[in-house]
Amino acid sequence: MLESTTYPGTTRQDMLPILESTGLTCGSDFFLAYSPEREDPGRQGVTTSAIPKLVGGVDDTSGMLALALYANVIDQVHYVRSAEIAEAAKLLENIFRAVNIALVNELKTLLTEMGIDVWDVIAAASTKPFGFMPFYPGPGLGGHCIPIDPFYLSWKAREIGRHTKFIELAGEINAAMPRYVVDRVVGALNEREKSLKGARVLVIGIAYKPNIDDIRESPAAEIIELLHEAGATVNYHDPHMPHFPGMRKHDIRLESIDLSPGTIDAHDVVLIVTNHAAIDYGLIGRHARLIVDTRNAMAGVEGVVAPVVKA
Repeated sequence: MLESTTYPGTTRQDMLPILESTGLTCGSDFFLAYSPEREDPGRQGVTTSAIPKLVGGVDDTSGMLALALYANVIDQVHYVRSAEIAEAAKLLENIFRAVNIALVNELKTLLTEMGIDVWDVIAAASTKPFGFMPFYPGPGLGGHCIPIDPFYLSWKAREIGRHTKFIELAGEINAAMPRYVVDRVVGALNEREKSLKGARVLVIGIAYKPNIDDIRESPAAEIIELLHEAGATVNYHDPHMPHFPGMRKHDIRLESIDLSPGTIDAHDVVLIVTNHAAIDYGLIGRHARLIVDTRNAMAGVEGVVAPVVKA
């Protein structure tokens, strides 16, 4: 049985021939089913057993056996008619998030130029009890699923001569966010007659989402590289990640520094990339010279003296 994230048809088109090349027959000698991964790292109070699970087999027997297996450890297991349906459902879940995050990221850039706070707009729209689900802007996408999986479907679509416009456009918008963040840092420094070249930047949080120690596809890596390329000196603080680990596309050799009044004041700008709950935002607000906030982390923090620019 497969439990992973992939594009529709993998179970039947790729795994099945490999397994049957051994001379065994699916449905009698072995059974093949697919169950997509559903995890929410950092979410408190929810275990894997409490997250409903999808199961689909390449044949009915395989699917029912997988259902019986997962029913022993998962509270709710939903049986679907094929492995392909289970795989496509996983892609739909990720594409749904990628497209909606791209929407609010694009609105963020537009509304900012219009002098409107996108976070206030989302809060206002969230009062509608039907037909709306809030998504929030950020510095870019991260994690194993949302930045990558939708493009499996795009690749598969091209095999049959189709173009997935929503997926491609969402990818372009979300991929542009790290550079947008750096541009906002440049603008904030320029307003204070300071160049990014030679500036000292303290990045807060490098994980791809709050309260975890996972950096896979984190936009923090590209942001730091862009800052370095512009001539800035960059340090970071992340209570969950003392060392910047190696990444698929990036090799950033930094270690987390302590967060103190002295280290904060020693930097020209504090850039909040990941809003971990363990970070003392009041300390940052009292001692930073300038704050660029990509997560609305400073909203509601009392005693903030530093100017805050949202990005």
